[in-house]
Amino acid sequence: MSALRKSLDFLYTAAGVLAGICLIAILFLIVIQMLARWTGEVFPGAPDYAGYAMAAASFLAFANALNKGSHIRVSIVLNALGKRAKWFLEVWCFAIGTAVAWYVAYFTYRMLGFAIKFNDVSQGQDATPLWIPQSAMFVGMIILAIALTDNLITLLITGKHRIIRDVTDTQAE
Repeated sequence: MSALRKSLDFLYTAAGVLAGICLIAILFLIVIQMLARWTGEVFPGAPDYAGYAMAAASFLAFANALNKGSHIRVSIVLNALGKRAKWFLEVWCFAIGTAVAWYVAYFTYRMLGFAIKFNDVSQGQDATPLWIPQSAMFVGMIILAIALTDNLITLLITGKHRIIRDVTDTQAE
């Protein structure tokens, strides 16, 4: 189990690092586009590429953000409940979140399949095959679904999830 835990933690961290790289790519794309404008050149597709990188960064960061406690989590109700009721509510929330994440991952997979099947390209100047940006979205969604499943199973087995609690979350305890 230790090897599995290390592999999952590495997967979440690697996805977070890739999300950071996508954000750096957005910075470079914006700077290059600014320089191109100042010199009278045209960099076709730069806004589209920045949008693809933003979508990739968002989806790739979801799982890492979940485990770091960066997702918005309303703890007022959880802090007001007893230990057993809190556990049931957390199991319910993780079960719903897991089901929704796998549902979205499935339909993202289908969307990706249609983009490949029909050779769908973007409407911008770049005419990028849409399966390229959609692949990053799909990978990020799968990693989020795995992270939610991981937290649900850990909660069911150990009684605690793996989300690092924020300082503001613990003030009521």
